[in-house]
Amino acid sequence: VGSRHRGEVVTELGPEEVRWFYKEDKRTWKPFVGHDSLQIELTYRKLCELNPGKASEQDEWEELGGSGGDSEGVEGQKGQTEASVSKEVAGPAEEIDVDSIDIGVEAVCVRGGLYEVDVKEKESYPVYWNQQERIPVMRGQWFTDGTWLPLEEEDSDLIELEHLSRFRGHQMKDTFETEAVTQQWTARMVTIHSLKLSRSHVDWHSVDEVYLYSDATTSKIARTVTQKLGFSKASSSGTRLHRGYVEEAAPEDMPPAATHIVFVVHGIGQKMDQGRIIRNTSMMRDAARKMEEKHFSDRTTEHVEFLPVEWRSKLSLDGDTVDSITPDKVRGLRDMLNSSAMDIMYYTSPLYRDEITRGLTKELNRLYTLFCSRNPEFEEKGKVSIVSHSLGCVITFDIMTGWDPVRFHHQEAPDAMETEQRRRGCEEQRLLEELHLTRMRLRDLEDQFQGLKTSSSRTSPPLKFKVENFFCMGSPLAVFLALRGIRPGNNGTQDHILPRSICQRLLNIFHPTDPVAYRLEPLILKHYSNISPVQIHWYNTSSPTPYDQIRPTLLNPLKESVSVSDSESLPSPCTSPPQNRRHYGESITNLGKASIMGAASIGKGIGGIFFSRFSRSSGRFITVCVCVCVCVCSVFVLSVELDRRIDFELREGLVESRYWSAVTSHTAYWCSHDIALFLLTFMYGPNTPNETTEDNLDS
Repeated sequence: VGSRHRGEVVTELGPEEVRWFYKEDKRTWKPFVGHDSLQIELTYRKLCELNPGKASEQDEWEELGGSGGDSEGVEGQKGQTEASVSKEVAGPAEEIDVDSIDIGVEAVCVRGGLYEVDVKEKESYPVYWNQQERIPVMRGQWFTDGTWLPLEEEDSDLIELEHLSRFRGHQMKDTFETEAVTQQWTARMVTIHSLKLSRSHVDWHSVDEVYLYSDATTSKIARTVTQKLGFSKASSSGTRLHRGYVEEAAPEDMPPAATHIVFVVHGIGQKMDQGRIIRNTSMMRDAARKMEEKHFSDRTTEHVEFLPVEWRSKLSLDGDTVDSITPDKVRGLRDMLNSSAMDIMYYTSPLYRDEITRGLTKELNRLYTLFCSRNPEFEEKGKVSIVSHSLGCVITFDIMTGWDPVRFHHQEAPDAMETEQRRRGCEEQRLLEELHLTRMRLRDLEDQFQGLKTSSSRTSPPLKFKVENFFCMGSPLAVFLALRGIRPGNNGTQDHILPRSICQRLLNIFHPTDPVAYRLEPLILKHYSNISPVQIHWYNTSSPTPYDQIRPTLLNPLKESVSVSDSESLPSPCTSPPQNRRHYGESITNLGKASIMGAASIGKGIGGIFFSRFSRSSGRFITVCVCVCVCVCSVFVLSVELDRRIDFELREGLVESRYWSAVTSHTAYWCSHDIALFLLTFMYGPNTPNETTEDNLDS
């Protein structure tokens, strides 16, 4: 029994001493935090009050006067231990007969609002996603020494009933015993009470010295041998039990309310395993929790929550048409392809694309509305980010931007009518002209309709929330955009592909060997194909450089350095200078120097017009012309750099096989602590108050 009980009188356990547990992985029981455990226990006691237990068994137990006595008397009365002690403890100490319950209680919200507990069924289930298997929960009253894991609830209830019937009102020990005294006392301690369970038995040596012994044959033999060697029964084979959890449940023991939610959108392959995105999101959430504790423990008023978005299972698409036309040979491989890669073909099909985008939009809005209904303050103050994987990046992007392939076709497709008119004879010219005018009128009407549709979509965007950050993981989005005609520009902002009015920041995360992932930055500025993506920090890096302060680096080395003396061999201003490639890690500053030298030669070529006319003039005028060209060109080069980086690359392992990594890298994002810390870094943002304080201290 814990030290907090010493000097106290044995009574029923208080709600703060009981601890509720859940078993999510089917292996070990995990304790609920103090706040959740208190809420479950209070609801459980309310359920007991509304639905009293078997009164007849309680009366029978009271007539028998409890168990009392020594171990032999108790072991012979196994049936008596299955009843209640008295009406006073019928609530918390009694195991409720579920079938006799008529009056229910509300479910208890636990684990940061992600789950609810059905106290009657003693099960937990998620709120925001579907899960076939319920999570069992149990009420812990007696716990094993060291691990503080709860005993099985049936055994725990019997031990608690027996303990109260035998020791109610008894005084616990007032003083702490030294280790030597405890060992001497343990060697000669006598069993004052005993209880027989199904596969074990419990001995009381005092009011707070309780031991559990297994009744398996091997345990009995070992116990006999050790006792003959002079060891006590308790020290040789017993497990000490504690009544009440090691930590009392406190109402303030709870995570802060979510201030930032992250919708996690899956890509292809969800049809094969509908629970995969739930497990992947759980792994990402667990990794983020560890990173929060390590790096953001001071953010006590902020909390990031991850919610899986499963959109594939609710779509009907073609039904079973594709399955019906699939040959039987190598059926397993074909079914795998139908359940995974076929999603790409569905999305590129004009027949099913709208169903997919509507399905994901509906699910995102449903989750957001449900979350706001359960967290009323979030809609006003909270932020929303999206993490998408693989094809999910493309679908999410199209939903946010409202991309319409039909409108794109009308804008980009050539006018086939003009080509057709050239092929026809003069006798058909009049009819073709009338047909052409009719089609032009139809196109005008379609454009007007699209304009109305666009204006209405702007007033009511498809998503009910504004996206703060859009994280793409293993994304083929760049390929889709390139095939839609997106070409590099010269403005250096993400607005070229995703306006900030729709999403504040776009971040493209990929593994260097992921065969599905592509870069986005070269679609904004072409020369960024020669600039390496930003390396994501290891999660255990001490004092890493902030990502927005990392200077760009070139990919491959220059074969020859550029200098002023080499200006004669630089390319003519009439041709584009070649884009030389440099080492990883070489500063973009050197590129700027090379650009200035190239600009000098360009200026020299442009100034050739002046050289031929004013070759005999003073050199000062020539120098001024060249300097002006150098300044203008260098300013232009600097002005087309990205204002904020978009491509971020995971670091390769030192002993990682690139061929094996190419197979596994596309699904390796979920459990990465590096990515978890990366996500949190951008969602929490810089800790401005702490930085300001440190700067003041330094000054």
